[in-house]
Amino acid sequence: MEPLAHLVKVSIPNYLAGLPIPESIGGWFRLGVRDWAALIPPTAVLAGIGYMSYKAFCPLARGPPCGRVNHTIKKDVNKVVDTVDIEDITEKVVYCRCWRSQNWPYCDGSHGRHNQETNDNVGPLVVTKKKD
Repeated sequence: MEPLAHLVKVSIPNYLAGLPIPESIGGWFRLGVRDWAALIPPTAVLAGIGYMSYKAFCPLARGPPCGRVNHTIKKDVNKVVDTVDIEDITEKVVYCRCWRSQNWPYCDGSHGRHNQETNDNVGPLVVTKKKD
């Protein structure tokens, strides 16, 4: 623990104190090549920390999940199409829309885990029989 304390209390402050940071805006124009070269490592570290924070805490920065949606359902066919006769529906049928159900085409609640992992909001398709 002592080497970490020395790094934080002594080494980093001494390094930062030695950086050629000007006191005014005009001072930036008077910096030499060696001064600019000395500023590259701390600038790169700060940019990396900023980028990692942005990716970690900004949901829009993560972007949509990449790759296939369907990983397991009927992989032997070109296009997955299921037909259900409306007359066969009892009171209510719940169909999967996240492609993660182990009981395809019916929903088994797998979308909950999928939504948590991918920050998505997909849910099932619920079909109910019209009451007369």
